[in-house]
Order: sequence, then structure tokens, then C-alpha cells
Amino acid sequence: MKSLKEVIDNYDPNAPLERAATIPASWYIDERIYALELQTVFAQSWQLVARIDQLELAGAYVTCEIAGEPIVVVRGNDNELRGFFNVCSHHAAAVMTESEGTASYLRCPYHGWTYSLEGELKGTPDFTGVCNFERSENGLVPVETAVWESWVFVRLSGCGTGVSPVIPSAPDDQTLISDHAQDAHATPNSFPSAKLRNQIKPLGLGKLHWLERRHYTFDCNWKVFVDNYLDGGYHVPHLHKGLDSVLDYSNYTIENGEDFCLQASPVVSEGAEAETGAVRQGDRALYYWLYPNFMINWYEGAMDTNLVIPHGVNKTEVIFDFYFADVSEDARERNQASIEVGQRIQHEDEDICRSVQRGLNSRAYDAGRLSVRREAGEHLFHRLLFTDLKLGVAE
Repeated sequence: MKSLKEVIDNYDPNAPLERAATIPASWYIDERIYALELQTVFAQSWQLVARIDQLELAGAYVTCEIAGEPIVVVRGNDNELRGFFNVCSHHAAAVMTESEGTASYLRCPYHGWTYSLEGELKGTPDFTGVCNFERSENGLVPVETAVWESWVFVRLSGCGTGVSPVIPSAPDDQTLISDHAQDAHATPNSFPSAKLRNQIKPLGLGKLHWLERRHYTFDCNWKVFVDNYLDGGYHVPHLHKGLDSVLDYSNYTIENGEDFCLQASPVVSEGAEAETGAVRQGDRALYYWLYPNFMINWYEGAMDTNLVIPHGVNKTEVIFDFYFADVSEDARERNQASIEVGQRIQHEDEDICRSVQRGLNSRAYDAGRLSVRREAGEHLFHRLLFTDLKLGVAE
């Protein structure tokens, strides 16, 4: 068996798009790669944990798991949002056990240790007589927290490694990947990049209202789903006939930032399939991917976001949140029709992602080539991933 370093080095990040191959099949099926991704890609990147509307009032909290770590984010009495490892400092039980709620304090159900909304240890039942114990040093362990647009993100680790990554030789690509290496542990003020902030701001996402959440399970590695998303619409004419009928495929564009990709297409009405055409309208469709696992799909008056969560080397959960400009009763039927169109697309993707994962296990496949016209976003994803994995294996 090849060493982990050899598996990672089997990918060439220096190849320009016209000469590049995909990451090797082993990256999608090797348990060691998956474990390293949790430690690097997911533990050290900004991860979505909640919508801001879930945490409006003091005491409101949301729990989740990131890279195997239990996390809680809570609105303090001082109106500040704070994130913590959801681990009691006494015997490691989860302090908050519901997915979300409101509380006056944070109390562990195991032995009743109690923390303030600001994470300070306040109550330790039957703990008199314990020597050399400082309550002030045993609060909940914090994680970095950032708010952007309608969402709350956390990052588990802000510590850099100081290791220089291998980067592509083309000047523009050098800038992209080296900036990612330097900003991989950026401060909340620099998340996301200024370029992405400036692009998103005019869309007025704050005017859209959350309506519904749906969960989808894919029998594939999380990267298969991301690859599929980033193929520049390459698969749309073949797999998504309804969506293809409203997109101007020949004028589909791909634009890479340092850690994001924007895919965009004019929206057309002539010849549109009835169900899709009724709910996918406006001038343009915008599809943003933010490294490594968050997507924003924007249409006029509607948006859905995708959060891709790995649950194993060949199991992935994708959480869809649906937003609309009008969530009144009068718009209910149209909004539900829009959600159903989205669900149909996901079912179509489920089948192909399962097929790809099966093929990645075949002895007949190692890596594929990339379309210069369509797959620049996928190329960026693979190089950013290489950078993180290379840094992780060097530690």
C-alpha cells in the first residue's frame, strides 16, 4: 500500500487546466484521505452552523457536528454570538442535547454542571473539597465565530502550520492557491474574501426569507457531489432536462476567485419545460460555491443553499435550505412548486453520484481529464484540496 504522502503526491497541482487531470480515484475511497480531510479541510475552514434568524434572542442556541466535533453556538445576554465545543469540562458529555432551542443557561444533563450563555462555568454540584480546581479555567472551550449575510459560521482551528504548499506555476493560479494557503486561517473580518462579499452584496439576500429545509443522502464521497456541482453545467443537458430548458447553456460562464467559483447562465423562457419555467425566471441564474462545501443557488426571488456534510468515505448528507422573497400564503403554492423542482434535480443527481462512486472503485479508472470550457471550477477545487491535504500530511 502506498503511503499517505504518496497518495497525495499522485496528483499534479502544477498542470494548467488544458493539461490537468482530476484528483486520483484513491482520494475518493481511501479512509486515510477521508480522515485527513476532517482534520484539515473541515476542521480548519469556516463551516456553516446556523441561519442568523435561528439565533436572534438571548439564550437561543444551535448545535451541530463539524469534523466529528460537537459544537454549540449561542446568543449571549450581551447580544454577542459565541461558539463553543459542546463538551462538558467535567466528564465530556454534550452540554446541550437538542438541535436548537432557547435556554437561560447551559446545563450538562450528566452531572448538572452549569455554564453561562457566555461559556463561563457557574455551577458544580457536590464539588466542595476538590483541591487545585479553578472554576474560571474550566469553562466551555470557544471556537471562532463569524456572521456573513444570513448565516453563522464557525471554525475549529485558527492555527497555521507555517508550511509552504506546492502551488501551480501559472501566475494567476499561483495567486489563487498561495492566497488560499495564507488565508486558510484568516480572521473573521476576512471571511469571506472581499471579492465574494462585493459580488454577493448587491443580490440583497437579506430580503429573502427562509421557508423550508430538506435533507438528502448521497451514496458517494462528498467530493463527488462537489465535482458534480462544479462541472460548469456539463451534465445539465444530459441529466437535468427541466433545468436545461431554462438555461442558456452556450452562454454559461465560470469565474474562479481565490476560494470560490461562480457559475452563471442567462435564463430563457422560450421552450422552457412548464414546471421548471414557472419557478425559474429572471435574467440570470447564479451558482456560487464557497470552498469547501457551501453552495448558493440564486434566481430572481428565490434561493437555495446546499451544505455538503461527509458522513464517511462513501456517504454524504446535503442539507438544502430554501428561501423566497415572498413567503406569504398567496405565494405558498408557487414556493412549494419551486422546492419540488429542486427536489427532482437532487434525485437526478443522486443516481449519477452513486454511479460515479461505484466507478471510482473500479480497477479500470484512476483519473480523468477536465474540460477547458466547462471544468475550471472543479480544477480550482482539486488544487485547493491538494493544498490543504499537503499541509496536513506535512505536520
